[in-house]
Amino acid sequence: MNATRKTSPSAEGQRQLDALRQAVGKTLEKKRRLGQYAVTWKGGRPVVTGDDAPGMGLTSSEPTDAARACSAEADHERGR
Repeated sequence: MNATRKTSPSAEGQRQLDALRQAVGKTLEKKRRLGQYAVTWKGGRPVVTGDDAPGMGLTSSEPTDAARACSAEADHERGR
């Protein structure tokens, strides 16, 4: 069986991706304005950002212990 891989989404798929990106951007901006923390993905790892983020004393680019554990578990499941 030969499988081909598309490198770009269809027009409908691109519209859906654009809508999702816009919704996520608005939500992250709202959380920032409200002073709430957010968990995002950066450099292959989850990162907690925001003034009220768990694990106080971390910079915005350092993952928390919980985020490290979650990421390590995901790596283990992927066989890394």
